[in-house]
Amino acid sequence: MLKHEYMPVSQDQPIYSEAPLHLLLFVDGRPKSRQQVQRIRAYLKELQAEYSFELEIIDVGQQPYLAEHFRLVATPALIKIHPEPRQILAGSNIIAQLKNWWPRWQTAIDAYLKLQEDLQVRIDENSRVTSPKSTISSVAVSAEFIRLSDEIFRLKQEKDKLQEQLQFKDRVIAMLAHDLRNPLTAAAIAIETLQSNYNLDTGGFMRLKPAMTAHLLKQARSQTKTIDRMITDLLHVGRGNDTELPIIPQKVELGKVCLDVLEELRDRYTAKSQNIHTDIPTDLPRVYADPERIRQVLMNLLDNAIKYTPEGGKISVAGLHRTTQKVQFSIGDSGPGIPVENCDRIFENHFRLQRDEGTEGYGIGLCLCQRIIRAHYGQIWVDTAPYGGAWFHFTLPVYPS
Repeated sequence: MLKHEYMPVSQDQPIYSEAPLHLLLFVDGRPKSRQQVQRIRAYLKELQAEYSFELEIIDVGQQPYLAEHFRLVATPALIKIHPEPRQILAGSNIIAQLKNWWPRWQTAIDAYLKLQEDLQVRIDENSRVTSPKSTISSVAVSAEFIRLSDEIFRLKQEKDKLQEQLQFKDRVIAMLAHDLRNPLTAAAIAIETLQSNYNLDTGGFMRLKPAMTAHLLKQARSQTKTIDRMITDLLHVGRGNDTELPIIPQKVELGKVCLDVLEELRDRYTAKSQNIHTDIPTDLPRVYADPERIRQVLMNLLDNAIKYTPEGGKISVAGLHRTTQKVQFSIGDSGPGIPVENCDRIFENHFRLQRDEGTEGYGIGLCLCQRIIRAHYGQIWVDTAPYGGAWFHFTLPVYPS
């Protein structure tokens, strides 16, 4: 029998057929392919008088999993799935191939029918005849299994991606919250200094020169803007789906940014009587970077240098025009340094040296620095300073002239 015009093979509607020959014809929507399919079907109709067979016509656009199940690489294709062995006829000469194979299929079917006659009918424990399961139906079940496996794989990938986004958000929010402490502290010190020296009766500032008053006001305003920008970043990360830090590059004088950060941290290193040595060439090229992000990097590195350098110790800041395309900036200290075996791991999120387990901090500052520098297509690394301590280096691209 010849039936089922483009009826999808489905495990929900099993087909039980007594026909000994089961065929699948895979087609697609191409006009040229459609003409070839019509010729194949016309030829199959001529053959139905000789042998009864079950034919399913499958559109690969609607059921790609069946095509995957049979590992088809081209359509149209005619597949004999029963009796075994399975055979695939494909290409532009399917009718010619079918003419060659049809007599052999007839011989195989005759042998199959003879074998069936010789076998006793199988009876289950309840004395009911067990009908043979349709080969086409079992193929549909296999195809559905492939489809479900692919769907599970897709859902797993989606789950992994969502988990990565959530973990990234958690890390960045923790990093930015950690970095909020520096501008908050600087702004608080400036405001407290102004407040403690303000005279309500005269409306002026006692013991503060006009230049210092203007500097403190500028400092408080600058730090407040930094806090506002970082809160904006927190909100952006919280509602966004991207896993990259937002970078707005422009022409930046790296040396000036560094000197500004050192000025903000002056109270910190003067309180420990630390010596700051700067070697920033006046002709150091400007870099192409986000000034606020690079300021975060410098703030983290200098903050760590001050933290780990003992009283009276030395902190070095140096700039180097490394190539025509890159500028290298280095910050060194005379602290305990970084063990060689930890020089790579020091940039991992939440990684902390064993000696620092009891000290303040969250182990996220250097991870943030690495993310920022990499977002600028630069590099960051650490090695041992000549006089002990650690040397942190990073590179940034030169602003194009």
